[in-house]
Amino acid sequence: MTIEQFALFTSVVSILFALWLRRGVAKFPEGNPKMIEIAEAIREGARAFLRREFKAIFIVGIVIVGILWTTQPEGKMVAFGFAIGALASAMAAYIGMKTAVMANSRVAEGARDGMKKAFNLAFRGGAVTGFLVVGLGLLVVAGFWTWTHNIQVLVGVGFGGSLISVFSRLGGGIYTKAADVGADLVGKVETGIPEDDPRNPGVIADLVGDAVGDCAGMAADLFETYAITLIAAMLLGASLFAGADAAILLPLLLGAVAIWASIIGFWFVRISGTKIMQALYKGLIVSGVFAIIGFYWATQSMSAHSDNTTFIDITKLPLFADKLFQSTLIGLVITFCIVVITEYYTSKRFRPVRSIAQSSESGHGTNIITGLAVSLESTVLPAIVIAVGSFMAYQIAGLYGVALASVSMLSMAGIIVAIDSFGPITDNAGGIAEMAGLPKEVRDITDPLDAVGNTTKAVTKGYAIASAGLAAMILFSAYSSELIIRKISASFELSDPIVIVGIFLGGMLPYIFASLAMRAVGKTAGSVVQEVRRQFKEIPGIMDGTARPDYAKTVDIVTKASIKQMILPTLITILLPVLVTWYFGAKGLGGFLIGVIVTGFFMAISMTSGGGAWDNAKKYIEEGKFGGKGSPAHQAAVTGDTVGDPYKDTAGPAINPMIKVVNIVALLLVPFL
Repeated sequence: MTIEQFALFTSVVSILFALWLRRGVAKFPEGNPKMIEIAEAIREGARAFLRREFKAIFIVGIVIVGILWTTQPEGKMVAFGFAIGALASAMAAYIGMKTAVMANSRVAEGARDGMKKAFNLAFRGGAVTGFLVVGLGLLVVAGFWTWTHNIQVLVGVGFGGSLISVFSRLGGGIYTKAADVGADLVGKVETGIPEDDPRNPGVIADLVGDAVGDCAGMAADLFETYAITLIAAMLLGASLFAGADAAILLPLLLGAVAIWASIIGFWFVRISGTKIMQALYKGLIVSGVFAIIGFYWATQSMSAHSDNTTFIDITKLPLFADKLFQSTLIGLVITFCIVVITEYYTSKRFRPVRSIAQSSESGHGTNIITGLAVSLESTVLPAIVIAVGSFMAYQIAGLYGVALASVSMLSMAGIIVAIDSFGPITDNAGGIAEMAGLPKEVRDITDPLDAVGNTTKAVTKGYAIASAGLAAMILFSAYSSELIIRKISASFELSDPIVIVGIFLGGMLPYIFASLAMRAVGKTAGSVVQEVRRQFKEIPGIMDGTARPDYAKTVDIVTKASIKQMILPTLITILLPVLVTWYFGAKGLGGFLIGVIVTGFFMAISMTSGGGAWDNAKKYIEEGKFGGKGSPAHQAAVTGDTVGDPYKDTAGPAINPMIKVVNIVALLLVPFL
């Protein structure tokens, strides 16, 4: 069996495993008629949003396909690759969303039978998305390479996945946080009713948002990050080691090995008592251990200095196997460090979240100040980890070592996305339990699951952003290598004013992008607030439970607004590097990429970790600390969470794919330089 065949076989196994898990979750009961009604309303809202979103993306995609077809060398294949990458990313988003809205009511019903059953259903539902993402990613990249044996064409595949990812993260993020903020401001702050109260006309839109933002958007994001990292490493390997097949094939082999390790790790996720996070980490650690074993075999197989004879029909790498293996270990260590650091800044068990909760006692302003301080502080350790890890990998095996570290980090995406998707499923389960009026014992199970889910969502965002930082470094190196191959003279020196102009323009992009995303949330949330207030005023009987709110109206408002407002930030991301190239050439574009990578990384980490800390500070107070629900501290924490929501679920996560879209566009622009 060749490496390509092994990778394709593994990808099919991963997809089939995901579908088998989905079928198993679907066999469990959805609950009573009220729960089924609520779950169906969430499903219908999510389907309606994705239909409209994909329709808007399709129009933009057709235009881009035409541009690629007519302007790129081998334009027909690049355009086809773009379409395949976009389709696979959209499929990962859609099936991930479908599974989440299928599992949510089953988790709520399972909570009647205790923590173990609810936990297992939530994790299995999340694992469907995890193994689907890595399976589709490896299938598309390995399949396209096997078919074309053209690295440049793979860039089109990456561009398609990146574009869908930006739209999904941004559109879904605007939807979920506008609905959440709007519903909370009127429901919890103005009228004092609980979160997910069925009397709130915005509550269904809020629950739909969890599905389209945290499931569909996250699935598209991680699919794109996974595929882009493989493609970037293969592209760099081809330019650094011309004629060595192993330099191109090793990333595919590492990805396939890690999928098998993640499938093994899946079976070790078992909860004991109420130790939810420990159960999830157990699976991650086991996956990492088996990945290390697999990576050792893979690197031994691909080194020309090794006695391993597994693959004898390829030209192997002129690097020692121990250097290749050490580079992959660095990627796994970075993964572990980022997960631990992000949990520290977003979990209720540690200082950052508790400091925000404590500051809420003195008012809304101090909550915001402390939350901002925590969000800024949260960038320090990830930056150090990425910097030290990249330097060590470079010292061991040069730029290819950095590429392998990035691939090994992303290779764990299957199990990590499973842990992430656990979050929105448990969040929806808690909402359904509240709306259906299930006993307090059920909420006593769904609430701690939801709190841990907030941390796992933040952990995965930190993981995706850190890996995006590494992947962007590899893409930038690939851009530099392409310039050398095409004999284009460009050195990126700070003494060159053109490079400085590029750096400033690139550094600006994440700020204007985040600004537009935050404004979109604020504007759409304002529309939700007005609609919820109108219904409370004009529909008598909502507050005493004798009249039913018009949930569909709120869902429609948020759907239309979020799709309309996701277009401009995405177009800016594509058009700005084109304009920089037009006016400032290769040097200006190189500086532009540097600026985007640096400021984008710090902004994304700050927003996602800070927003997660604000959210869990509110939940920490709701457990009875500092006065509990309804206290002045709780009201201040709700305000902080309102600010943190678009931070962690809209602007921050969307910056991650935005960074890679810019780098992919740069690679596509090289032939014009």
